[in-house]
Amino acid sequence: MTLGRREFVTAAGVVVTSALLPIGVAADTRMHGLIGKMLVTPGKREDLIKILLEDVSEMPGCLSYIVGRDPKDENAVWITEVWDSKESHQASLKLASVRAAIAKARPIIAGFGESFTTEPIGGFGLAKPKR
Repeated sequence: MTLGRREFVTAAGVVVTSALLPIGVAADTRMHGLIGKMLVTPGKREDLIKILLEDVSEMPGCLSYIVGRDPKDENAVWITEVWDSKESHQASLKLASVRAAIAKARPIIAGFGESFTTEPIGGFGLAKPKR
């Protein structure tokens, strides 16, 4: 059987779409991802990292929260987050522990660099959202 260009593109689209969307998950319940660069006052990067890693296990809906040093900038930290939904991330900003961490970190945050929003699909080490 020979597929024409139109049939091939249609079939490929169906395969890719079905592979990327988890079964039974509606479009409005997709995971929410954030990748951002935080700039810190000189000499305070380790202090900021310590603050960012306190109480991170108690954030409902957080599937992954990774803090990393920027190897090219001694005053920068990257934060990568995956949430079961955008709403869970927004709700986390109201948690007492998160608000306390923000208040504690604010004096040593010099600014913010690049930031990206993603729609995570899955991957090694990423917990699946509980629905």
